[in-house]
Amino acid sequence: MAATSAYSSEFDPVAATRKEDRNRRQIRLWLYFVLVLIFALVLVGGATRLTDSGLSITEWKPIHGVIPPLDAAQWQEEFEKYKQIPEYTEINAGMSLDEFKTIFWWEWAHRTLARGVGLVFAAGLIGFWALGKIERRVLPRLIGILLLGGLQGAIGWWMVASGLTERTDVSQYRLAVHLTTACLIFTATMAVARGLAPHSGAPSSRGFQIGAGLIVVLVLIQIFLGGFVAGLDAGLAYNTWPRMDGAWIPSGLHTLEPGWRNLFENPKAVQFIHRVGAYVVAIAVLWHAIAGFANGNTTHARRTAILVLLVLAQMVVGILTLLWAVPLHTALAHQGLAIVVLGWATAHWRGTKGAYPPQTRVEVRPQTDGWAAAQGA
Repeated sequence: MAATSAYSSEFDPVAATRKEDRNRRQIRLWLYFVLVLIFALVLVGGATRLTDSGLSITEWKPIHGVIPPLDAAQWQEEFEKYKQIPEYTEINAGMSLDEFKTIFWWEWAHRTLARGVGLVFAAGLIGFWALGKIERRVLPRLIGILLLGGLQGAIGWWMVASGLTERTDVSQYRLAVHLTTACLIFTATMAVARGLAPHSGAPSSRGFQIGAGLIVVLVLIQIFLGGFVAGLDAGLAYNTWPRMDGAWIPSGLHTLEPGWRNLFENPKAVQFIHRVGAYVVAIAVLWHAIAGFANGNTTHARRTAILVLLVLAQMVVGILTLLWAVPLHTALAHQGLAIVVLGWATAHWRGTKGAYPPQTRVEVRPQTDGWAAAQGA
């Protein structure tokens, strides 16, 4: 009995496993909270774009910018700065101070929420790291996400700066990069969270894992293309479906030289490509689901069924957004559902691989003859 007690005081594999499960659950809940914040951030960012509010704050103050104008003089000062940029002089000349406040609050909320996401992630990472709760394989991933978040802040200002001197709006290239980077952060966070979650089924075949990963890539590409649609306001024209401008393949898709510019600068071509991208995603997801159920009614297959339903719902909302000429609430639903599709696709891909292997090993070799004798007794 003495030998058994000595062993238990040095290493109890059951207690160690329970501790690791508890740590994983805590980190997972923290990451899920971060995902909710990122989802809200993307929606507020979409509203900021749809209300043409993104250029209302003409300076980048990462710390002092948290405090909004507090009196009439400060509001007038902010308004005067806005009056110096082309968006005001060419589009919004004569705007009242109250109208300016409306667009200011959208951009302020977007920037403040972005700072909040960074603070919650950094505080959680530092706290869990200091308490020794983060596993060795997970730590580099979390640090990478934090660094990507810092880069995203710089990309956000890089985007805003493109509309402050010569343009009346931000560059569609920079907008698409900003949106896609946010989605990459969301994807990476979801992947780590699901990797720390227990999985009931065994990992799927290698081919099925690759297929699930390709769907995540396709969804990210489609969101990237959606950023160009938003940046060019391409959804405000050709508001018919299934045909576009009266044809299945409309004319005017190649009007710019060199030809590659049409992919990113021709509103008609950009909208057409985004439409085709939606069909590609839908076909790929359906094909993947069929492949999943061909191997039985497994957990992996059932996840693909939900993914099919989400993609179909997203297509319906996208069509309605187009037909109704991009009303705010429908457009935000379209953007929000895109993030839901991305999140589910990422969770599914991580699910096909199973959870991260446990860092704690339950089965260990006996270290002493006394321990072995005690177990034999």
